[in-house]
Amino acid sequence: MYVITGATGNTGSVVAERLLAAGEKVRVVGRDAKRLERFTKKGAEPFVADATDAAALTKAFSGAKAVYALIPPDITSPEVRAHQERVNDALASAIQKNAVKHAVALSSFGADKPDKTGPVVGLYSLEKKLEAIPGLNALFLRAGYFMENILPQVGVIKSFGSMAGPVKEDLLLPFIATRDIGAVAAEALLKLNFQGKVSRELQGHRDVAYTEVAKIVGAAIGKPDLVYKRMPAALLKPALTRMGMSSNMVDLLLEMTDALDSGHMKMLEPRSRENSTPTTLETFVTEVFAPAYQGKAARA
Repeated sequence: MYVITGATGNTGSVVAERLLAAGEKVRVVGRDAKRLERFTKKGAEPFVADATDAAALTKAFSGAKAVYALIPPDITSPEVRAHQERVNDALASAIQKNAVKHAVALSSFGADKPDKTGPVVGLYSLEKKLEAIPGLNALFLRAGYFMENILPQVGVIKSFGSMAGPVKEDLLLPFIATRDIGAVAAEALLKLNFQGKVSRELQGHRDVAYTEVAKIVGAAIGKPDLVYKRMPAALLKPALTRMGMSSNMVDLLLEMTDALDSGHMKMLEPRSRENSTPTTLETFVTEVFAPAYQGKAARA
């Protein structure tokens, strides 16, 4: 039995789909029974639980030969780090009490640092808590900068006619599609060929700066002159809180941006075939961003 936490999310859903397609027994864990139905129709066993509920997760992990573990984001939490630690404690407790032998955990580049990386500090902590469990073989997937992070730019472009954000315009970022992370996680779970506690970087297809992102997006949505503008934190904070983020979440995101800009948060390995993934930013923009942008235009 494989147990997938965050099964309705960007990476967890890919993991669940791939394991089911391989004919494996899968238990999908999520907060919303309705959203789990897409997997139960394919033979998965649903388990409704909140990621912070240690007792529920302990039941969910019963009989698991391997677990896909992650911290579901809660961008509205007034205390994001406290929320992350409740999830970390619940995951570690459930894994240890069930003597689970293998876990693949979604982590991030920057998780090697104990501080000053915003929400990524929660992933540093998750790695440490899983490292402390005797007998557990754990693979930490230190993924790059999610391509999905550019989706809120749909609204920004509609409002301002340009892309905007806190990151330096020319900063090269290891953009990765979450579906590629899910594919790597599923393969690792099917093979279970990792031992001890190991981290693996996933750097995406190539490093891209936001100046190039704007060109790629502009070409795809019929705005060839689209540009990206760096926005000061003082202007950005109210805009992000209006989008539904808590003040604490915005502060952590801005701290992460500083860590990216300064190089405090970066990949540790040179790029290679092993740590690169197939989906290009051009493909993501064509298949995901442009339809989201056009859909919003159609609804407006």
